[in-house]
Order: sequence, then structure tokens, then C-alpha cells
Amino acid sequence: MLNKRTQPSTLGGIKRQAKQIKKSDGLPHHVALDIAAQNASFSNYAHAHHKLDSRTIIQSDHQLFFSVFWYDRKIRKVGREVLEISLSKPLLEIAIRNEFKKANFLGWFRLASPDHFVNDQISGSQEQAREAICKAVRVLRFMEATGLKPSVDHQAMYPNRHHNNRLPESDHNSSWHDPSSGQFILIDEPYLPPIVDGERASWAKAHNWHLQASKWPGMYYPGMSHLFVATDASTGYDFKGLVDKIDRIPAPITTENWSGTSTNGHDPFFSPLCVTQNDKKRALAKGAVYRTSSSKTLPMRFWGSPFNERRPNAAMSIGNHQIAAKLMLAIQQSTANTYAVDKRLQWIKSNLENWFFAEYDRSVTDSFDLFYYSSIDKEDPLVLKASSSKGVIQLLQELRSILLDAYVDCEPLRQMIRRVDTSIKLLSNPQ
Repeated sequence: MLNKRTQPSTLGGIKRQAKQIKKSDGLPHHVALDIAAQNASFSNYAHAHHKLDSRTIIQSDHQLFFSVFWYDRKIRKVGREVLEISLSKPLLEIAIRNEFKKANFLGWFRLASPDHFVNDQISGSQEQAREAICKAVRVLRFMEATGLKPSVDHQAMYPNRHHNNRLPESDHNSSWHDPSSGQFILIDEPYLPPIVDGERASWAKAHNWHLQASKWPGMYYPGMSHLFVATDASTGYDFKGLVDKIDRIPAPITTENWSGTSTNGHDPFFSPLCVTQNDKKRALAKGAVYRTSSSKTLPMRFWGSPFNERRPNAAMSIGNHQIAAKLMLAIQQSTANTYAVDKRLQWIKSNLENWFFAEYDRSVTDSFDLFYYSSIDKEDPLVLKASSSKGVIQLLQELRSILLDAYVDCEPLRQMIRRVDTSIKLLSNPQ
């Protein structure tokens, strides 16, 4: 029986009492932790953790939290969704931070503290926020159960690494590998019955690949899509063992069986291991930060975006925008152009076009064609000048001068100039 007058003296005691409070009062685990910590004469659980300094004991339960902020424009409401789950092992034994970033749906989240994933994007509704968390949890459960890690070798999903060998009717697929053997695993989640037949069965036989539907409903859309596991059968990999692991994953969490907590407003959620001021700063979704102007730069997006994109606090004339566009179009048509230079010019063009639309009212920009991505006549003097590396360098130098004259010195401009300078260097010193 729970005796709330008992005063725990250790973190272990606080956690044990929190579990009792959670069970008896039906409270979320993090709320129960704060109450138990207050019974032990601390202001909250984070305070107790800081004073008693036993992070290893706290992590023994492997609690993990997910949080997403949302703003529904239709009903003009804002809120925050939080879900708590318990893992069978420490989070970083499942994968490292960079591997989480590469995982479908889980990659939408940022690890703000050792026990808290936060989504930096503001969701468009409460339902969307919950769905984002559910998808991330389903991916994490898959990784936890199988030991598989996200693979960036997407060509490996095609037998003999040829796109023409794509699995028929595949959809919502994801790439994985077994770190112990290096085996590539394809997970396919199409809107198909959980049966391998027809073209898909013929594909597996023709390429000597395993292909089997799992009993587990899957990561993408449980109940609508079905999860299939595929891999090369010629390597001797324990395919049955992998499928058995997937089949034993507990029923996936969905918005229909949501068990998280909801709050109004955009106050950040502080998990038990959110202790320092830096931890608390990381707990705030980047999309919830209101971007302000400075003397040198302006935000491209004020609110709702996780990306702090900024532009110079100045406007280049429309005429110079058009000249800059023609210079780059001429360079890109040149035989002296290289892949490395072209890649940088694509970045510059994209950003300059974004700046153009931000610098001028839509009533002005709508009167112009998309000149940064238009064509240029083969007989244009700039095209003729760009017929040699020397000519391309001169055009890049002209582009550099236009940008420096038009904009105030600031980091967004410096990033652009660095790409121009690198392009000049690459063409001046070819390998």
C-alpha cells in the first residue's frame, strides 16, 4: 500500500514511490516523479537528480519521452503532445544519434536530452502531432526488436544494384542493415494483402531473394499497409530468425490507442533527465522560436519552421537579379563548367530566387517569369564568353561583384560568396 507520508532518501526510493503514485492515482510517470521528489523535500525530480547525482540509476528503467508542438489554424488552437514509453535497453544501445537521424519518421525528431525526443516542426493539428509521435515510436520499436540499423545504401534494395530490378508494387519502403553481418534488409509496406504471389513471388524466385509478409502490422500505416521483409537469399543469412523477431513486436501504437498527455500552449516539456539550462533550451522545438530581424539580416520564416534561414537586410535591384541569373545560366551551359561548380551554382540560384521573392511584393514578382530557371540563347554574348574556363571565371567574378555591391555584409551573403570563390578556385586550379 502506498504511504505518501514516507520520505524517500535516494533516487531509487523516489522512483519506487513514483511508480506507486502513478499506479494509484493514474498520473503520467513524469508527474509522479515530481510528486515523489517533493515528498523527499526537493522542488521537483530534476532538482532531486541534480542533488543526488545518480543518473545511472535513473536510466535503469529506460524511460523515453516524445514531444510535438502543434498549431491548428482552422480552430485557432495551439498545444503540445507528449508520449512516454519504456525501452528494454538504454536508448543509445539501440542506435547512436546519427543513426536515429537516418531512420524514417524517427529522423523527424531531435534528441534533446538522453530521455527525450522533440520534433522541431510545428504540426498542423493535434492529430498530426500524435501521428508523428506514433510513427517515430513504431520505427524505434522495430529497431529495438531487430537490432537493425538504417542503411544509406539505397541501391542495395535492387538485386544486382540495378533499378530495373525493383520489387514490383513496392511502396513506402525503407533500407536497413544488420550490423553484425552487414546483410542488407529491405522493408516494404505497400497497400497489398499480406501474401507473396504473382509478380512479387516471381521477382523473389528470379533474383533468389527472400520475400515474406510479417504478422506485425508495420511502421507506416498499420491496418492499411502491410509489412514485407526482403533480402538476398544467397548469403545464408538467418532470414527466419529476423522475421520471427519482427512478428513478436507488440501491437504498434496508433492515434486510435493514444495514451499520451496533451496540454494547451507551447511550453516546452522537461523530461526527468532535463537538468541543465542547456538541456532546457534544447527541449524547446525550433519551430516554436519567433525569428526577429537584425540590422544586417532578416528571417526568411518567422514562426513554425525549424530552419533558421536568413537573408541580407537589403534588396538587390530586379535588373541585377536578372543579370545574376543570366551569368549563372551562361556558366551552366558551358563545356568548361564542372559538376562541383554546377552544384554550387544550383545552391546560389535557389537562394537568390528565394531572396528575390522575399525582397519584393508578390504583385511585383508575379509580373516576371522565373528567370533564374529560364533558358538563355546560345548566341548570347555571355554564353560565348563562357566557352572557356577563363571566361567562366570572369563571369563568376562579375557575379561576385554584383552580390557584394547589392547586399550588406552578413553571414548569409558570406555563405554565398564562399561558394563563388570556391568555384573560381576549382576552375583556376583544375585537378
